[in-house]
Amino acid sequence: MVNKIEHIGIAVKNMNDANVLFEKLLGVPSYKEEEVESEGVLTSFFQTGTNKIELLTATNPESPIAKFLEKKGEGIHHIAFDVEDIYSEIDRLKSEGFVLINEVPKKGADNKLVVFLHPKNTNGVLVELCQEIK
Repeated sequence: MVNKIEHIGIAVKNMNDANVLFEKLLGVPSYKEEEVESEGVLTSFFQTGTNKIELLTATNPESPIAKFLEKKGEGIHHIAFDVEDIYSEIDRLKSEGFVLINEVPKKGADNKLVVFLHPKNTNGVLVELCQEIK
């Protein structure tokens, strides 16, 4: 089952500018920047209380984030849900008819295993399931 909203992902064109903006907005600095080479993305995380924001920018023009920015521009990219057992959730959601973009969890940013659900099954919202790597 889903435990909580883990974070909201926001696609940005310029990470430096976005970091300055979100630090001013939230009143806290980014606690971590991390590149996920396999996805062609640089991430930056902010946390206030239990809420997290993940900024994402492309590190190569063929990455999913680059394509998203080209097609839709800056803005909310995904919502991520924390799960206890990502493999059980994959099985459960597939049995409910959801289509996954990647059916095998892969290592994402912030020490997480991740899978994505296709937005055509989730009212146009890209949904990420993530589980802490232990």
